[in-house]
Formats: sequence, C-alpha cells, structure tokens
Amino acid sequence: MEGCRVYQILSLLSLLVLFPGTYGWGTEGHFTICKIAQSRLSKAAEDAVKQLLPEYANNDLASVCSWADNVKFRYHWSSALHFIDTPDKLCTYQYNRDCKDEDGVKGRCVAGAINNYTTQLLGYDGASSQSEYNLTEALLFLSHFMGDIHQPLHVGFTSDRGGNTIDVHWYTRKQVLHHVWDSNIIETAEERFYDSNIDGFVDAIQQNITTKWADIVKKWETCSLNKTTCPDIYASEGIKAACDWAYKGVTEDSTLEDEYFNSRLPIVNLRLAQGGVRLAATLNRIFG
Repeated sequence: MEGCRVYQILSLLSLLVLFPGTYGWGTEGHFTICKIAQSRLSKAAEDAVKQLLPEYANNDLASVCSWADNVKFRYHWSSALHFIDTPDKLCTYQYNRDCKDEDGVKGRCVAGAINNYTTQLLGYDGASSQSEYNLTEALLFLSHFMGDIHQPLHVGFTSDRGGNTIDVHWYTRKQVLHHVWDSNIIETAEERFYDSNIDGFVDAIQQNITTKWADIVKKWETCSLNKTTCPDIYASEGIKAACDWAYKGVTEDSTLEDEYFNSRLPIVNLRLAQGGVRLAATLNRIFG
C-alpha cells in the first residue's frame, strides 16, 4: 500500500511539471485563499489535511492550490467543473438552471464539484487508503474550486464565457476581461503596494479579516440548514459581483486603468478573504 501511495504522489508531481496551464484567480490568488484557510483550521482539520496532502507539498496547502488547473489537461472531464455559465444580463444564479456542462449534464459546474468533493471527504476516517475515493485529489479539487467560485467571472455570462471573449487593455497591455480578474488586479496590487511580494499581500488580507471584517466573518463561515458547505450562496454572490463590478462599464476594447483598478481591488480582496475563510470553515466541518 505504501508503494501505491508513493506512486500517486509521484504522479501528482509529474502532472504539476508537465502541465503549467492557466489559472482561475491566477496562482497567487489561489495561493492566497489556501494560505488563509490553512491558518484557520481546527486541530482535527489540520491533522487531516496534513495526512492527505502529498509529501512534496511539505504540509503547505497553498503550494498545491493550483493543482486542479494543472491536471485539467489530463483530466479533461474536470474542465467544466471550474465555472458556472449563467444567462446573459440576468445577474442571478440558480443551481437547477445553471449547474450543467455544455452537454446539459446536471451538476457539472463548480458548485456541483464543491458538493461532490465535500461528500467524498466526509468519508475520511484517518485511513484514507481505505476510501473508495482518492481523498488527496478530493482535498486538492475542493480547495481549488472554493477559490474558483469566489472569482466573480467564474460565475459569469454564457455568451462571453465569463469575460473570456471580451478583449480589453489593462493599462497598455492587451488582455481579456477574465484574465484581468484572475491575475492582473492582484499582480498590480502586489507591484504597487507590496514590492511584488505575495506574502505582504496575504498578510494585508489576513489583517483585514481580524479587524475590518471581524464582525462579519462569522456570517461568511455559516452555512444554511446545517449544510457542510454552501456553494449556491457563494455563486449567487459571485454573479452579483460580476454584474456590479467586473462587467460594469466595460465594453469591447475598453482601456482599464486606475479608476477601474482602485474601485475593483477592494472587491478582489473581499472575495479572496471570503474564499479563504469559507474553505477553512468547510474543512473544519468536514473533519470535525
């Protein structure tokens, strides 16, 4: 069994090397969410995560938080699990209407994936090798998808594929709107305020969680009807943020500069904070 475990770990590592990929939130956004989450784990959840993480991660969930993006080039079936397409301009999300893939298969969206991998992890009993599921992969998928669902344009309009077909200029650089939210806003903030240091960026959000947002963190963590996780809430927030902030004022070939950056950065920071807090809360409920 130990040999099988080593083989799984080596397979995961090889996929990270072979498939660089593109990233929802960008590597640094996902890193931020997982770094926040791991700092908020209960002792039981901390122990379970340590047991499930591949050895090469060195007990650092953030270091493998983009794994799900890397493996979608091999696990082709997983590509549809990173996002939700909603009807254009309605600015609402409904699970039964919207959580499906391009072939109409129900449940194949990021909200359905969060439900699925949460259920798999609920079977963890400290002996993951006995599970019918690969719980290491379940943990990595869940951690990544909790990030994706908090990126507003991962719950975007169907016709533009969440802003992927809207060409804009981020200052002087040509981009698509989706990439602006995945990476450019975060990268620009790091360059301007944190000497291009991801740790400084994470620390600033952590500080806001314990000060500016301290009174509402408990609400972020809470799930309705005693559920373990609540992706429908997160997705509904996401499409509202997409309409109110990501899409607003943007047309084809728009040039997005300081006005857009300064007004949207607080939304990015908020969604990263919520994603980290909620990932921790979900893992704490899963592992007890």
